[in-house]
Amino acid sequence: MYCSSCGTEVTKELNYCNRCGANLNAGPSVPEQPVRFVSLNGPIWAMALMVVIGLGITFASVVDLAKDGLHPAAVTWIVIGSLGMLLGVVALFLRQISQMSGIAQKTERPAKRKKGATEELRPPELPPARINPMPSVTEHTTRTFEPAVKGRKS
Repeated sequence: MYCSSCGTEVTKELNYCNRCGANLNAGPSVPEQPVRFVSLNGPIWAMALMVVIGLGITFASVVDLAKDGLHPAAVTWIVIGSLGMLLGVVALFLRQISQMSGIAQKTERPAKRKKGATEELRPPELPPARINPMPSVTEHTTRTFEPAVKGRKS
């Protein structure tokens, strides 16, 4: 039997790996969650409404500023800046929507294999043998220590 964490060969009776201390009897740590579908109709309509209102506010403000006699170059930069901010907010909103829709894609199960398909069955690959194995984690815990101060020789 081999440790799933470090690949060291261990005996079947052990509960923990002697080299890395990993639990050898641990089952799957993350339970499977059912597929959760998210309706995106609300966020899409909210984004469309935000774009329409943002464009309306931008162009209404620009028209008022142009009527007040603001320089045309300043009006142009105000339009460019406000449209850039609106596109930035839309991009962040689209990113959030794509993450919401990605939930169902991550938890989908893989497609079933066709019954007629034949595949070569390979034995499971063993981890590569290490040239110099690391010492055991518990190797030095049961040894006795030599006294720190030795007696004088006479």
